[in-house]
Amino acid sequence: MMARRVVQGAMAALIAALAPVAMAAPAAGAAAPAFDLPGDTGRISLDAYKGKVVYVDFWASWCGPCRKSFPWMNSLQQRYGGQGLQVVAINVDARRGDAADFLAKVPAAFAIAYDQAGATPRAYGIKGMPSSALVGRDGKLLWLHAGFNEADEAALDAQIKAALQLQ
Repeated sequence: MMARRVVQGAMAALIAALAPVAMAAPAAGAAAPAFDLPGDTGRISLDAYKGKVVYVDFWASWCGPCRKSFPWMNSLQQRYGGQGLQVVAINVDARRGDAADFLAKVPAAFAIAYDQAGATPRAYGIKGMPSSALVGRDGKLLWLHAGFNEADEAALDAQIKAALQLQ
């Protein structure tokens, strides 16, 4: 019960911190906001994935649904990476050590970037964790999605396959 209150308090603090400076979400069809962030294997930038469909996930170590989304994103990268999909998960924790602890328990088989300042989620108009964006091969935003649960998987998968032109 105490841990739940701490997590809820952390979520409320993050949302409150982002809310006054959150930008309006870009519209589908607009150029996806660029990013160039530190990652586990060097710099991670949206420009590096031009010509690919990019699933951008925003996550935090304290986010319960994020624990469920990581195995699904691992599966996405494995199934569709060869067809041109790149999953990029952007962590927004204030302390990188918190993200490292999360990743030790819930490993990622895709690119991880770190945005402690929160500039990228603000540019995408993100208001909660997890949230995701799908960027087309042309660099334009296809959609934004808030939250994650198992019921979302089939619809998200179908939209990703459509963007990859696999249907």
